[in-house]
Amino acid sequence: MTETSGKLKYFPAFMDLSGQRCLVVGAGALARGKARLLLSAGADVHVLTGECDLEKISDYALVIAASGDAQLDARVARAANKARRPVNVVDRTDLCTFIMPAIVQRGDVVIGISTGGASPVLARNIRARIEGLLPARIGALAAFARAFREAVKATFKGPERKSFWEHFFNGSIASDVLAGRESQAREKMVSLINRAESHAPREGQVHIVGAGPGNPDLLTLRAVQLLRDADVVLYDKLVGPQILDYVRRDATRIFVGKSRAHHTHTQDEINALIICHASAGARVVRLKGGDPFVFGRGGEELEAVRRAGIAVDVVPGITAATGCAAAVQIPLTHRDHAQAVTFVTGHGPEGVPDLDWKALAYLRQTLVIYMGASNAGAIAARLITHGLDGETPVAVIENGTLPAQKTVTGALEDLPALMDTNDITGPALLVVGAVAALDNQMTEFLPKTHARSA
Repeated sequence: MTETSGKLKYFPAFMDLSGQRCLVVGAGALARGKARLLLSAGADVHVLTGECDLEKISDYALVIAASGDAQLDARVARAANKARRPVNVVDRTDLCTFIMPAIVQRGDVVIGISTGGASPVLARNIRARIEGLLPARIGALAAFARAFREAVKATFKGPERKSFWEHFFNGSIASDVLAGRESQAREKMVSLINRAESHAPREGQVHIVGAGPGNPDLLTLRAVQLLRDADVVLYDKLVGPQILDYVRRDATRIFVGKSRAHHTHTQDEINALIICHASAGARVVRLKGGDPFVFGRGGEELEAVRRAGIAVDVVPGITAATGCAAAVQIPLTHRDHAQAVTFVTGHGPEGVPDLDWKALAYLRQTLVIYMGASNAGAIAARLITHGLDGETPVAVIENGTLPAQKTVTGALEDLPALMDTNDITGPALLVVGAVAALDNQMTEFLPKTHARSA
């Protein structure tokens, strides 16, 4: 036997208590909680609230002492030890022959976390982190696999069966179950078993995933789960190293970022890379800053993957407009100031895009301009030319949600000077409208322009 991680203080095991007589000693909330837990495992639970006949303790398969009376709990522990029955004494690890782990449960999927009694609070914190990483429907996936277990066992033998289940859990059928598409998953599963395709190459799949505005804390749980499972990740310039830390170490990482006048890959090349890796059986994540369907060209990638006949899912992300505005406490809509919000791009193939500037200059709305830093002066001029008051408040948010976040506010007519004076180089978001003056509750005491760093 090779020791890999030190001596185990407690041996981890799961007990089948269905129909087994179990004893809980105690009358308080702790005792009731232990009794409920045993009942959830199907045990025949007996609760004694005071002194009990310890001579009969051998009648029970398991004993929990939770009376809060140190002397009574100690007597229960001694009697259980004498009868060779497993016993747990709440908050007395020195009297326990087993301890209760922090539990994560999703149907048949159960995870127990123990610190050997050193810190139950730490165990609960770890449980909370694990709960955040597990897909909500992981229990449904286990139940789905159980329903087909005998059919798979009858069809595939030995290594073939193992290959089949690896194919299943890493493929599109499992993804369908996790997404709640069980009818579709069931049809695929029946077809897969009937065709005995365990020898076929593993089916690849693509997930187009939004990485949010940059702060890794703003990733969705689904995005984190997919990054941990991915074989190949293609990522953009705005996806920072802290987000990539969620990618498993042996995954292939491909930088396909773009910046003004410099593209490491054309969009067609990116589409081809996605399809190439997925066609080879890989689980591919196309990781895009913000939301993939908001100025991210995710729609083009989705169409290309669909045309190639490859399964594809889209995972939304917090787009820069909502993430950055929230980070600097600018409400994009406000009952008194803005009844609508419009997202536009400030960068076109030949500079400032050809937009309906008259409509964008409409009052009582918020205008959010992506990729507009390099054309800020021209954008301000066009809005003013088409009727927007030069005194309209504007906010420039650079590196929103990140430690280097900077916010500059002022008047639309002063936007070019604001950019130059405060050395705004991007990535930056422009927010135009009355709400841009609401980034600080004390706006009436602020000068016309000011700069702040987070």
